[in-house]
Amino acid sequence: MMDQLFGQPAPRSGLPDLSTIDLDTLPVTPPDPLREYFQPMELGAWALQSVPMAVCTGYWGELQIAQNLIVLKRRQKVWMSTAPMEIESQQTGVDFARGHVVVFGLGLGWSAAASALKPEVERVTVVEMDADVLALHEKIDLFGRLPGGAGEKVRIVHADALEWKPDSHVDLLVPDIWVDMVSWERAEEVHDMQANVGADMVYFWGQELELARHAVRLNRPLDDAGLAATAAEFDLPLVGLDTPDYAARTHAAAREWMKGRWLEGTVVPDDLRSAADDMMSQP
Repeated sequence: MMDQLFGQPAPRSGLPDLSTIDLDTLPVTPPDPLREYFQPMELGAWALQSVPMAVCTGYWGELQIAQNLIVLKRRQKVWMSTAPMEIESQQTGVDFARGHVVVFGLGLGWSAAASALKPEVERVTVVEMDADVLALHEKIDLFGRLPGGAGEKVRIVHADALEWKPDSHVDLLVPDIWVDMVSWERAEEVHDMQANVGADMVYFWGQELELARHAVRLNRPLDDAGLAATAAEFDLPLVGLDTPDYAARTHAAAREWMKGRWLEGTVVPDDLRSAADDMMSQP
């Protein structure tokens, strides 16, 4: 998820090629108000590390400079971070948070904390199955330090997201259990989760990429109508599709982050092709 911060530029990495970029012209990502609650530490296979500055591509495709990033790693694999791609790809879920919010996957706890800080959110239930992540959060004490007692809204449950069922009504379900932005049965997994939860609204991590690759496989344009038709076939109460410029942003995210991971048999349009797609099509 954070290969853009580590390693060498390559067509299938997220690391931008800066050879022709004037860094002085790049926008600087606004400071993350939750950043102050994270400090470098280690526990078992997990570690929090700090990155002073990085040039990153946001989820919607904009190259930008980000400062004071926090990276959560499991051994040497980056699990989550506060990079622009991560924050932008979760923000829509936070924007729709109200009432009782259920988040599947704890990670850094960013979306759960950001949701709890909203006055219209009454409860946040976080479901996490990794005991070491739970122990790490006991040390971080993120929710216990949120201002105004907002963290008192948060309840963490040690359980499997694919099996857990709520004991009360859920307004918004936010599944975020995957390491990679694209996985082969994500829509089906979200459907199984929603069958157990029955939330009024669903927003899952990587939703735009999942919609895009199904729409393009069916030769639908990535416009409002094409995305709406595809979302209807998911049979999920997805939110976000009526937000401003959703189709254009989905198009930008797909071009930037799909990296050749289209569904089998997809003919990728030229305006969505990336270097990774060209690489995958070579004999």
